[in-house]
This record gives sequence, structure tokens and C-alpha cells, in this order.
Amino acid sequence: MAGARLDPVAVTAAVLALAMLVVYLSIIWQQDGEPAAWAVAALIVGTAAAGCGAVVTFPYRRASLLLAGLVLVVLGVLARFSIGLPILVAGALCLVAVMRQRSAPTH
Repeated sequence: MAGARLDPVAVTAAVLALAMLVVYLSIIWQQDGEPAAWAVAALIVGTAAAGCGAVVTFPYRRASLLLAGLVLVVLGVLARFSIGLPILVAGALCLVAVMRQRSAPTH
């Protein structure tokens, strides 16, 4: 993917989602707990989809960003009393990236 153009909004969302995965796992492990597999899976899916959607030339960019946005927003709402706010922000950034793509002129 040499020379691939990246959407900075989607990149920010992917990095934030990945950071929250690391934060979540470290908090759970510090408490000698077992991470919820569904939460880890949702964060991985959201991070990967946002990362793919960050590549402007990715053929399924819109669908990938929509998936990431929906997964991260739902997870952010579910986790709103702990680590949910940054996850919610990452999801919102993905949705903003989708809307920016739709309004961008095509060449």
C-alpha cells in the first residue's frame, strides 16, 4: 500500500479504539479479572474496520467506517460508566468520516 492516502479522522478513530482496547485489557488484568470476550471482540472489530476505512482507496471504505462507527458507538454506550466515553468518541469519528466522504467531491 505504498502511497496510500489516509483519512486523518478515521486514523484518529482507529488509534483511539486501539488505545482503549489496551486500556481495557490492562485494567482488567490489574484487577486479576477475565476480560469480556464480546467487549474485546467488539474493540478489535471496531479498530480493524476503522483502520481499513482510514485508507481512502479501500473499496469498502464506507461500509467499513459504518460498521466501525456502529460497533464503537454501541460499545461506548454500554460502557459509558467506565471507559465508554473515548470509545463513543471513536465511533462518532468514524461516522463523521463517512459523512465527510459522502460530501467530498468525486474526481
